This record gives sequence, structure tokens and C-alpha cells, in this order.
Amino acid sequence: MFKFSTLLGLVALVPAFTLAVGEWGQCGGINYTGSTTCDAGLVCNVINDYYHQCLRGGTVAPPTSSSSSSGPSVPPTSTSTSSGPQPTPDAGNPYIGYDIYLSPYYADEVAAAVSAISNPALAAKAASVANIPTFIWFDVVAKVPTLGTYLADALSIQQSTGRNQLVQIVVYDLPDRDCAALASNGEFSIANNGLANYKNYVDQIVAQIARTCCPLVTSAITDLACLSEYPQIRVVAVVEPDSLANMVTNLNVAKCAGAQAAYTEGVTYALQKLNTVGVYSYVDAGHAGWLGWPANLGPAAQLFANLYTNAGSPSFFRGLATNVANYNLLNAPSPDPVTSPNANYDEIHYINALAPELSSRGFPAHFIVDQGRSAVQGIRGAWGDWCNVDNAGFGTRPTTSTGSSLIDAIVWVKPGGESDGTSDTSAVRYDGHCGLASAKKPAPEAGTWFQAYFEMLVANAVPAL
Repeated sequence: MFKFSTLLGLVALVPAFTLAVGEWGQCGGINYTGSTTCDAGLVCNVINDYYHQCLRGGTVAPPTSSSSSSGPSVPPTSTSTSSGPQPTPDAGNPYIGYDIYLSPYYADEVAAAVSAISNPALAAKAASVANIPTFIWFDVVAKVPTLGTYLADALSIQQSTGRNQLVQIVVYDLPDRDCAALASNGEFSIANNGLANYKNYVDQIVAQIARTCCPLVTSAITDLACLSEYPQIRVVAVVEPDSLANMVTNLNVAKCAGAQAAYTEGVTYALQKLNTVGVYSYVDAGHAGWLGWPANLGPAAQLFANLYTNAGSPSFFRGLATNVANYNLLNAPSPDPVTSPNANYDEIHYINALAPELSSRGFPAHFIVDQGRSAVQGIRGAWGDWCNVDNAGFGTRPTTSTGSSLIDAIVWVKPGGESDGTSDTSAVRYDGHCGLASAKKPAPEAGTWFQAYFEMLVANAVPAL
């Protein structure tokens, strides 16, 4: 299924078929049912309550558990899980000096799509998309173990080429997720231990990163054999698309009002935990047509500044991500008619308007902007149309040449070709936006492959593929 240059660490991701677990393999933790015996010369180290691992060196004491909650308590302000030193971020843009790791999962999706295209010219263009970096989404907890495989592969590439590697991920599994829509409802419910489950999910992500990127981890596990042996793999995360933006505009929706405390505590927890392993985080900030309206700028800036402060001003909390999975241009030559009367009619106008509001509240934010599907304007019936918008095309390729000191990188967060939501009106997760005239139909469930949509994105790409 996946094609990697190395299978280093894969033993940690599959059930053990022998009585002893090899190096890097899981050997314990809450809900773990496999072997707890390590190969000779290895010790079962406690990484966290949910993940114990066979490593060379002494046993590590388990951290204090913070993966359960009895309700919407005030988020903790400490960003440290150890009394030892924390990693220190590089000054400036985290993308500079790094090659972006190509998602093997997306490469496999693209390869399968290309094989189904009969037009040779279109197929050749489509094949090139596999060489464009996209973010890897962890939208269910079951996908988290694959992160270790990707990081190990990136480490192998870094070692063989001498070129620094950066892995892009999306943290996306809040309880009662997608509170103002239906297409991407998640697996956790606030009413059914959802916040504790979410913290466990975050802990598992952190454990995967600590295992492979161990030069960054705190003194609690400095006896890991790989400590300082390899240069670090850099990880950049977009944290929880759509969540906090809903807290600015959609608290009139009962589900969003009920999720406010859990969203705030969950995102705060994620930022703090990711900070301990040196992940550069960008929290999702909607887009120009959502929070970019003048009346929303101040409340949005206050929300993000409060998050930054309440999380303890984490040193790796870099800023905000905009236009995730949306269709706005970064720099539009003229306003799309649907943007009237908002003067912030594209992402650069939105960012330039939001940045001083953030700075005045003590949050020196930088931005990344998704341009994966933003090639074509004038294709929406309303600015709020977000589901599989017809006639879209692949947009500006990922780059750090953004034309703005506020913007670290143009990125592709949404893997183009994966559906936004189903057009089947009988489906449990059907959302009316996916049945609008501007939405391409028929469309499959959110996150699944939409072949016709992918081919359209390829054909309409600007610049051309």
C-alpha cells in the first residue's frame, strides 16, 4: 500500500507475532494488548500512559497523567511535561532550509487516480501532483501510528540525502468536531468521554514524534540511544481546522455553544503537548469570508491571543493557518463578486487586517495560507459555499516566496481530490452545502477519493501542471 525508502520503525505499528518485541516496538500502555516482553538488550520504556516502547537504555518513569477530565476545567498554563530543558525553536520561518516531505498516502491516491485516466496528456499532468507536498491528516485516532512510519521514512531520506526534512500534519479530532456542519463529524462525543479521548489522541501523536525525533525530547528520556545521534526531523502542524473560528461566529448553533469549553481546552492541550516535542503549530483561523469581515476581526484576534496566553505562550506556537480547504486567492487581481461588500476580499487583505489586531493583544502571529484549490475565482454562488465547489483548479504551488513578511509559506493543506462531503441526501453526514448548485455532484463521503473532482482540479490548474 505505502511505498517507503525504509521500513525503520514499522515494527512499532503492527501487532507483534513473536513473544518478544524488537527495538522501537510497543510493549505496553493503556488499552494495549500485545506482548510486553522486549528483545534481549532492550528495556520497555514508558513514553506516556498509553505508549510504552522497547528501547536501549534504562526504564523511564511515567509522566503525570493529564489525559482525563471531569469537565470543562480551566486549561493548564504549563507547557512542560518534564523538569528538564525544553526544545528551543529556531528564530524565523520554520520552512526555511527544509525540504517538505511528500505524503506517501497521497502519492498512492494520486497513482491510483492516474491509472484510471484514459487521456494521456491529462494523466501525465495528474501524475505530477504526487510530487507536490500536502499535509497528512490525522482525523481519527486509528491513523496516528502511521505517523511514526512517515517520520521514520523522512529520517531515512534525510540521512541518505543530507537534506533536512519537514513533515506536515493536521491535528483534527476534537470531540463534537465540525459543530456548525455535518459532513465531517468526528469520532468523539463530548458526552461520551470525548475530551479525555482527545487528550489521549494528542498524547499518541506526541509519542510518535518523540520516538523518531528524539533529539528534541526533554531530559526525562535523555538516555534514549538515538538522542543527538541524528539531526531532527521538523514537524509543522495545522491544529483543528474550523474549530475556533466557529467560536467567533457560530455560538448561536447549539452544538457549537455546547462545544466551546471542550474546544478551548482541547486545543490548548494540543498546543502545549506539541510544544514539548518541538512541533511548529499553526491554529486554523478560517478565511477572509469567515473571520475577515471587519466586525469579526477584533473578536477573532482576542480569541487567538487568549489561547496563546492561556497555553503559556508556547515557544513553538508559530501562528495561524488560513483558507484551509477553501478557495480564496492569496492575492486576487479583483474582488470575486461574492465577496462584496467586504473590503478584505482575499487572504492577504484578511491577514493584513488581522495581524495588527493580534499584535496589539500580544500575539506576534505568522501565517501559512492554503492555496491548493484556489486557482479559479467566480465559481461560487455565495462566499460560504465550501463543499466540492465545481470548476475549481489546483492553485499556487507550495513556496516560501509569499510576498509578505507575515506569511511563512503558501501550502496545500487539503489534499486535492479528497471529497469535502457527500451529495447523497440520504446519508447520515449529508450537509446541504454539498447539494448546492455550486457543488460538483455526485460526491462521495468526506475524506474519500473523488476521481472526477481530482481530474477537474488537474485540468483547471493555474499555473498549469
